[in-house]
Amino acid sequence: MAIFYYLIFPGFLFTVIVGLLTAWFDRKVTARVQWRKGPPILQNFYDVGKLLIKEVPIPETANKTIFLLAPAIALAAATLSASMLGVINMNWNYTFVGDLIVLWYIMSIPSIMIVVGASASGNPMSSVGASREMNQLIGYELPLVIAISTVVFKVGSLGLGDILAYQANNGPILYSISGVISCIVILICLQAKLGLVPFDIPEAETELGAGAFMEYSGAALGAFKLTKAILLYTSPIFIITLFWGGIQIKGLGILWAILKYILFIALFTLIRNTNPRLRIDQSVRFFWVTMTILAIIALILMSLGY
Repeated sequence: MAIFYYLIFPGFLFTVIVGLLTAWFDRKVTARVQWRKGPPILQNFYDVGKLLIKEVPIPETANKTIFLLAPAIALAAATLSASMLGVINMNWNYTFVGDLIVLWYIMSIPSIMIVVGASASGNPMSSVGASREMNQLIGYELPLVIAISTVVFKVGSLGLGDILAYQANNGPILYSISGVISCIVILICLQAKLGLVPFDIPEAETELGAGAFMEYSGAALGAFKLTKAILLYTSPIFIITLFWGGIQIKGLGILWAILKYILFIALFTLIRNTNPRLRIDQSVRFFWVTMTILAIIALILMSLGY
C-alpha cells in the first residue's frame, strides 16, 4: 500500500499529471494576458516526454555523480512531500509527531539540489544561478518558518493531522487576522520556492541563459521540470492544509477542494504576471524585512487571540 501511495496516488503519477496540467493553466493564462494563444493542453507532457527520451550530455568539467544525482534526489523529495500531504489529507491518523517539520525539510531539498547540481556542473553561469538560489533560499526561509510557527502555536502541535483536526473543530485558521497575514507570507515565500516571477532570479533566462539549469539537458532536465511541476501542485495543497481545513475527496468536498486549489494557482499566476523580476539583493531584503515583519505581526496577533 505504501508503494501505491508513493508511486500512483496521491504520489508520483497523480501529482505529475495534475502538476503538468497546472503548469499548462499557468502558461495559458500568462499567454492570454500577453494577447497570445498559448500552448495546447498537452504541451507540457510533450516537452517533458521528449526530454526524458533524450541523451544526457555531461560537461567535461562536471562532477558526474553529483551532477546526475541532484535531479533524481530533487524529484524523489518532491514526490515524497506530495505523497505525505495527500495521504494525511485522506486520513488524519497517518500523522506522526513533528511531521510538519519533516515535510518542511523535504520541501527544501529540491532547492538545495538545484544549488548542488548547478555547482557540480562546472559552468560559471550555473554557479551564479546556484549562488542566487542559495541566497534566495536563505532569504525566504526565515519568514516562512515564522509564519508556520503561527499555525503551530495556535494549534499547539507540529502534527499535520492535529492541524487538520483543529480546523475541523474550530474553523479554518484562514478565517482569522493572523491566519490571513501568515497565509499571505507563505504564499509569497512559495512563489520564490517555485522560482516564479518576480523571484525567477536563479534561472533569469534574459541574464544567465538558463542559470542554474544551463548545463542540464535530456532526462536530467526533464527530472527538474517534473520536480517543478510537482512542487507547483504541492504548494497550494500545503497552504490549504495549514490554513483552509485541508482537502476532502468525498462528496461536495471534491468540488470545494478544486475551487480552493484553483484560487491559489490563480494567485500564483497573478503575482507572476503583474511584477517585474527583482535583483537578488532586492529579493533577500524583501523577505528579511517586509515578509519577516509581516510574519512577526501575525505571530503577535495570534498570541493576542486575533
